Amino acid sequence: MAREDESCEEEKCLCASGELLFLTCSGGSNVGQISNKAAVELAKEGRGRLFCLAGIGAHLDTMILAAKERKLVAIDGCPIQCATKILDHAGLESALSVVVTDLGIEKSPRLEVEAADCEKVVEKIKERLRV
Repeated sequence: MAREDESCEEEKCLCASGELLFLTCSGGSNVGQISNKAAVELAKEGRGRLFCLAGIGAHLDTMILAAKERKLVAIDGCPIQCATKILDHAGLESALSVVVTDLGIEKSPRLEVEAADCEKVVEKIKERLRV
């Protein structure tokens, strides 16, 4: 197992590249899954990179240092805002925060992601990034 400070380089994760990082809720509901899927779509478009919220929550020094050097986008599924709270707890602040349910998408326990809902989140983030 790699030491904490070597893990990013050895495993070629995305913790050292990209100016804009997406950190998502990915929770156990449709809106959590929508937040993750939206971030994946934005990353595929080259708008930024996905980043490991679990590493931030685990207070891994390398992850927190990498995040401090970049602009962070927190994408939360619901008003509980777990992604944003994890960032706060680690002493990090997001440049942009989006809550999926604030866009009129209702939270439910089903995990299916409706393409239209995901697109709504992607477009809102693109719009807010242009401001």
